Amino acid sequence: MSSIQNPPADLSETDMERMKPPASKPSSPWLLFGLAAIVLVLGVVVYSGIHERAQAESTLGASTERAAVPTVNVVEPSSAGLSQEIVLPGNTQAFNDTPIYARTNGYLKHWYVDIGAHVKQGQLLADIDTPEVDQQLEQARADLKNAQANEQLAQITAARWQNLLKTNSVSKQETDQAVSDLSARQASVDSMTANVHRLEQLQSFEKVYAPFAGVITARNTDIGALINAGAGGVPQELFHMAAVNKLRVYVAVPEVDSLAAQTGAIATLTLDEFPGETFEGTIVRDSDSIDSATRTLNVEVDVNNAQGRIKTGAYAFVHLKLPQSAHASAQSLTIPANTLLFRSEGLRVGVVRNGHAELTPIKIGRDFGATVEVIAGLQPTDEVIVNPSDSLTSGSPVRVSTPAAGGSK
Repeated sequence: MSSIQNPPADLSETDMERMKPPASKPSSPWLLFGLAAIVLVLGVVVYSGIHERAQAESTLGASTERAAVPTVNVVEPSSAGLSQEIVLPGNTQAFNDTPIYARTNGYLKHWYVDIGAHVKQGQLLADIDTPEVDQQLEQARADLKNAQANEQLAQITAARWQNLLKTNSVSKQETDQAVSDLSARQASVDSMTANVHRLEQLQSFEKVYAPFAGVITARNTDIGALINAGAGGVPQELFHMAAVNKLRVYVAVPEVDSLAAQTGAIATLTLDEFPGETFEGTIVRDSDSIDSATRTLNVEVDVNNAQGRIKTGAYAFVHLKLPQSAHASAQSLTIPANTLLFRSEGLRVGVVRNGHAELTPIKIGRDFGATVEVIAGLQPTDEVIVNPSDSLTSGSPVRVSTPAAGGSK
């Protein structure tokens, strides 16, 4: 390196020129522009990454804040279409419903009606063969004839002794004995006569008649069956009858709606087997006492059933009109039953006010099943929370769900 920096003195100028390093060329402007562009791109990428991260953090924070505020669905209380009647379940019963037993012992000789037969009052239902009763009646009649003969003889004897007493042909004692014997014979005849009548009544029970007009709902005997009237055993029901021209419907009316059960008022019935059709009935009586166990009033509604369309034992819905005085308030509102909150301090609903939930106490009037009547505690403009959470407290922030287009709150 030192030889180059200090060339020998014997070198010519030409050699010296050759040994000089080549002069550097000036830098190209395109290279500088490229370097600047690369720096700019790197700066944009770095800035974009930092900005996106900051924006993501901001979005996450906002989402977290929104998730912390529960979203609720609300409904406004309704005052339109408030029901002016109550609908209660009931079972139809025959106006008269009775089992028919035999009144005498024997064997069933023949039956004339079966289930579903409509019979008239006094119609023959069955014959019972009672040979023992027949023989007892014959014996009683023979005993009666014997007693009547003895009575006749005693009467003749007494009259004869009384005539002889007038001439002092017999003693007073003997006459009194004859008269007393006549009285005993007469009493014996009366006893025998009553026994004959008793057996005649038993014999008349060989034929079983319908006690009223109705329909046979059961037949529990057959030809040749032993008929026990209850002497020495449990009596057997032969038939079961029901009068179905008029039906009774017993309804348990809640105490709060007992004013709807006015005697003489009209009540309508609906049945699932007759969709869209109503049957008219009349409230004829009530128990005039609230059942302490169920807090209900037992009410009887009579329904004409001349055509026999309604079957006994059918499940029916009884519609009772509520009198105007039964309404607690003209401002009564209805809300869905799934808005109610049952708390230890009483019944509450959640109402959204100024973006916060407020637990409002209410007073319930009538329960319609899916909806309830509110007679105090709400305004028509209140937004009531649907399906409120059990953890909902007053003052907690809530967000009202935006309904879909064309939907309701």
